[in-house]
Amino acid sequence: MGRAYQNKKDSMAKTAGAKTKVYSKYGKEIYICAKNGGIDPDGNLALRRLIERAKKDQVPAHVIERAIDKAKGGGGEDYAATRYEGYGPGNCMIIVDCLTDNNKRTFADVRVCFTKANAKIGAQNSVSHLFDHLAIFVFDGDDDEAVLEALMMADVDVTDVEVENGKVTVFAPHTEYNNTRTALEEMGITEFDEDLIAFVPQVEAAIEGEDVEVMERFLAMLEDCDDVQNVYHNAQF
Repeated sequence: MGRAYQNKKDSMAKTAGAKTKVYSKYGKEIYICAKNGGIDPDGNLALRRLIERAKKDQVPAHVIERAIDKAKGGGGEDYAATRYEGYGPGNCMIIVDCLTDNNKRTFADVRVCFTKANAKIGAQNSVSHLFDHLAIFVFDGDDDEAVLEALMMADVDVTDVEVENGKVTVFAPHTEYNNTRTALEEMGITEFDEDLIAFVPQVEAAIEGEDVEVMERFLAMLEDCDDVQNVYHNAQF
């Protein structure tokens, strides 16, 4: 699990992009979360934790406030989540998560990226069944057994707990995100190096030679797409 998570971290690093892209990503997510669940972070737990992550990623307060103000107005864009899956260079597996107000535009943009990388878009669930959709928490610590016991006592359906180099990593099904976070907070853990929901590959695909350059270019093209929120893959460089 640890190597798979590291692969995910590498993927995130490769697709982090410019600050404006990060701001846009959080702006959309906060707007949708506030519009669907309410604009008050005290009454909308998902919004509160999303704002916490945004601040941790150094998203300016005015970006957060503007997104909430748009949701407060009740109008604005009607974004929908869409996911594309397929195979990239070296036959690695790719998942592309988007938020869009125009499905045709987004599909066209993503398809161009796949085409230029000689990659192939597949049907829904063509590769996602080979990824685990997990809530992931990383924090300071060295006693994985104590953390596991505490989570089990809190009836959290934890998948795995690892410890390495003074850091504890907790994996749980994505549906257990809130329960896991609450249980950790009750243990006195409030500072997290990582606090996210992600697709983690069950197996990795080693790519080499020209495939590495093509894959890096492929990820860069996807990052340039305004509607792309997250990219997950199982490529091992």
